[in-house]
Amino acid sequence: MSVLVTGGSGFIGRHVVAALRADGHDVSVADRVDFADPDVRCVTGDLGDPAVLDRALPGGTDAVVHLAAETSVLGSVERPAEVHRVNVDVTAALLELCRERGVEAFVLASTNAVVGVVDGTMTERLPLAPLTPYGATKAAAEMLLSGYHGAYGLRTPVLRLTNVYGPGMRHKDSFVPRLMRAAADDGGVQVYGDGLQCRDLVHVSDVARAFALAVQGWPSGPVIIGSGSSPTVLDLVAAARAATGSRIPVQHVDPKPGEMPAVVVDTTLAREHSWEPRVTLVDGLRSAWADFAPSVAS
Repeated sequence: MSVLVTGGSGFIGRHVVAALRADGHDVSVADRVDFADPDVRCVTGDLGDPAVLDRALPGGTDAVVHLAAETSVLGSVERPAEVHRVNVDVTAALLELCRERGVEAFVLASTNAVVGVVDGTMTERLPLAPLTPYGATKAAAEMLLSGYHGAYGLRTPVLRLTNVYGPGMRHKDSFVPRLMRAAADDGGVQVYGDGLQCRDLVHVSDVARAFALAVQGWPSGPVIIGSGSSPTVLDLVAAARAATGSRIPVQHVDPKPGEMPAVVVDTTLAREHSWEPRVTLVDGLRSAWADFAPSVAS
């Protein structure tokens, strides 16, 4: 298949491009940043520019994996209009061009934030109830895909991702990179509250494989992609200590207002689609550590 990956130069995108190419697909990238491999066709620019969008999606494209997005929850609170432009307006324009040019499948990277805070286990059957502009824009994008599937028959799988981690996170500031930097610097990390909040982490290689499978034939609609395991924040620290061999002392600080006490997901539907996570937490953290370990970083 001929597949366009928007946001393909990013952390998840690079792994998705590699997985698709390993499956034999002809892959191109659209991103604000050039793709590192010159063998991969890359259209560099803002997809909000109609000229960039036109170049990115030539006739004969079979499928689109849409990863390009503003993903900062805090940023969405500070800049809701810009996040709406990128996450909703660009998605709508790309969907319409897909309809005009006969694209068969459109796979969206979404998030469990579309259902807000859940008391219990998250499933695909929960109603949309986002609590931030970021979650709202992803919910809106999901609804756009549903409409294009219903009206035009476009196949539109939606992958609702939990916390994705793995190699290629040096530029990020989420909890896993903070753990890795602490280990590299022989420092510690701050943990909000008692550290017993539960989180689901899924390795980026498992996520990339899910996107490759979805391109091949997953039906329309949402599918939760996560590990299906929810260790506590303190468990994550312990796993990072095992992966890095570092002490990583913990400093407990006041909890953040509105922080979710638990993220627990049901991955039954993904497993019914022949996907399941393969990378264990400690092995996954070791793969992330390779980017931060002093012997490598130097």
